[in-house]
Amino acid sequence: MPAPTVAVSVNFDRAQPPADPAAPPAAPPAAPPAPQPAPVVEDEPEDVPPTPPSFGYGDDAPAPSWAAPAAVNEPDAEYSSFAHEPPFRPRRNPAKMWTVVAGLVGTIAVGLIGATAWWGLPDWMPFAHPLFAEAQPGLKLDFPAKQQDRHQLPDSTWYFQASGTVSNVSQTARSVPPILIVLRDARGRVVYSAEVRSPKRVLAPGESAAINEALVQVPKAAVKAEFGWKPGS
Repeated sequence: MPAPTVAVSVNFDRAQPPADPAAPPAAPPAAPPAPQPAPVVEDEPEDVPPTPPSFGYGDDAPAPSWAAPAAVNEPDAEYSSFAHEPPFRPRRNPAKMWTVVAGLVGTIAVGLIGATAWWGLPDWMPFAHPLFAEAQPGLKLDFPAKQQDRHQLPDSTWYFQASGTVSNVSQTARSVPPILIVLRDARGRVVYSAEVRSPKRVLAPGESAAINEALVQVPKAAVKAEFGWKPGS
């Protein structure tokens, strides 16, 4: 009776070689790498402006004029506005200044002289017009102070009574010009004036004429009287 057949199946792809007893044992598998921490990204502040480009300037190159504001000179701590300072320098040409001033003064003086010669002196000047005319040759005025009278009237107004004579002391007949009476106050200021005429316009040699004139509504301050010939007559 024949022996039974035994079938053996061999897989050559998965076959492992027999272990070598002399070979070292296999190394254990390497541990997986540790995880790296994620990079931290810092947020840039919103108010910081971006850095301007350098435009090719190196570290040793001078910064442009617009790169930074100019430094402000701080006042010296030892400086004082009350400290003594030297006087101002004199003008370079004082002779020129005085020449200009002299020219202006001369021009004004010439203008004033011309205006005075053409129009005369203004009335407000004390010597613009003489108060009395010059003495008349051959005529004499006589108004004694005792014959002058000043009284208050019942209506509270004041009057002045002028009394005097005009005489012809020459050897020829003379015409009598108008007579001016001026009243002054205690300070010598003119407060009233009046013109009177002789009752005789022409006086023969040696002849006299009496002058009696009442001036009404004169200022109360009038305390002194003066008599003379009227200017321009």
